[in-house]
Amino acid sequence: MADIPLIDRHRAVLPAWLSLYYDEPIEITHAGGRRVTDSTGTTYLDFFAGILTNAIGYDIAEISDAIRRQLDTGVLHTSTLYLIRSQVELAEKIARLSRIPDAKVFFGNSGTEANEAALLLATQFRRSNQVLSIRNSYHGRAFGTNSVTGNRGWAASSLSPLKVSYVHGGYRYRGPFRHLSDADYIRACAEDLREVLVTATAGDVACMIAEPIQGVGGFNVPPDGLYRAFKDILDETGILLISDEVQTGWGRTGTHFWGMDAHDVVPDMMTFAKGLGNGMAIGGVVGRADVMDCLTANSISTFGGNPLVTTAANAALDYLLDHDLQSNADKLGERLLTALRTLAETTPTIGDVRGRGLMIAIEFITPTGAPDPHAAATVMEKTKRNGLLVGKGGLYGNVIRLVPPMTVTAEEVDEALAALTQAIL
Repeated sequence: MADIPLIDRHRAVLPAWLSLYYDEPIEITHAGGRRVTDSTGTTYLDFFAGILTNAIGYDIAEISDAIRRQLDTGVLHTSTLYLIRSQVELAEKIARLSRIPDAKVFFGNSGTEANEAALLLATQFRRSNQVLSIRNSYHGRAFGTNSVTGNRGWAASSLSPLKVSYVHGGYRYRGPFRHLSDADYIRACAEDLREVLVTATAGDVACMIAEPIQGVGGFNVPPDGLYRAFKDILDETGILLISDEVQTGWGRTGTHFWGMDAHDVVPDMMTFAKGLGNGMAIGGVVGRADVMDCLTANSISTFGGNPLVTTAANAALDYLLDHDLQSNADKLGERLLTALRTLAETTPTIGDVRGRGLMIAIEFITPTGAPDPHAAATVMEKTKRNGLLVGKGGLYGNVIRLVPPMTVTAEEVDEALAALTQAIL
């Protein structure tokens, strides 16, 4: 087996839909700071961070040492049937940071599992299987989360345990309201929500689930205040708002700790994952106590919130707060965004540069303005050759996504800009 290339072994035993980046996929074997090294010894500056998951960076002493101390106890897993000190401590921190009154927290293992739990809670609390979602959204690969994903490229099945209605507001660049001012855009989307409620639902809707900035959909940033307008309408009949903060949480947007804060909204529930564990598998829901306590059947989480991952997450969250990485995301995100927008002014293949904090996207277009996925794929290959790893996304696969660890330096941002510029021009 050792003589067979790893890519061939991968294709033989893993499903075909488990996609890989690059014409020649890489195996990352070592990492430190914001750089990773593959099995050939090539080192890259990482501006995708394991899909935003290595939010603090690689081999951060404070986090690695905390994990080693927990390993030394011999206790890697106990299940939620026993008290777990690090789980309780982490839940206390998240409840406080959420600003949700009397908040409670449930831990799972991923963003998909977090959103599944939130949908279960909302539909049980409201005694309804009707859910509102946003067009071009992505919320996970499981049965329930797949059904509320408003992007055909990521929706594997039309079967659903939920009755889902989609509203406008997510993808402004190609949406029907793109030419409107911010105020008029918000007004048009709010009117669309009201129309969907009276035409496509039976009225007793359980919840709306929304990403403050769409992640897989291409880092689409709605005008500040859109979800405030939505929340006011939802509150008229008690419909819950679930903010999917899997990609936008923990200060990554720079201006706010949670993505929904930009809209002056405290949601009824928030889901989280990715950056909290800095590479360790963790996800969860924080929400109103009455909603979180609404289940009457017994339940546990075998692996969710186990001692090892919550120890790592506590260390990662403490590091993030102690080093004010939110401010770093704000400052260096603005540096990156400004430079890319300047580049776009003289580059006709770039249709849009958007984002907030260290969550930035470049959308590529053809001369006619159509989506150009080939251009995005070409830039990905070229940036790899230039020693830079980036992500890809968007409804049409024509968006490059830039999400480095939040510890990234100004020098590394400039290095990434040079590699990107060379790849684009």
